[in-house]
Amino acid sequence: MTFEDEFHRAMVGVYEVAKERGYNANYFLQMLGEYGGLATAKRLLADGTIQYGLWQLKQLGLLGHSMEAAVIEERFRSLFTEEEVQEARRRLDELGYFK
Repeated sequence: MTFEDEFHRAMVGVYEVAKERGYNANYFLQMLGEYGGLATAKRLLADGTIQYGLWQLKQLGLLGHSMEAAVIEERFRSLFTEEEVQEARRRLDELGYFK
């Protein structure tokens, strides 16, 4: 299994954890099916805004299970540019993840 495959599985896990807690992130699941985990994360990070789904994860206390949290994990960092990692970190910081 490649790092990219591992990341994709982690993104499916993000969806599953959210769904278990009552947030049905169908749009995210559709993106995963269409683009795969890595391309989905890169698309969402390129937007530069905090998406609705991340706000929902914050409300559920699940920021640690977000795409952004996975992006900043040491094991996945090599899949992303420094700018993408910094964008993920910025979003999490803005939502109080590191406090």
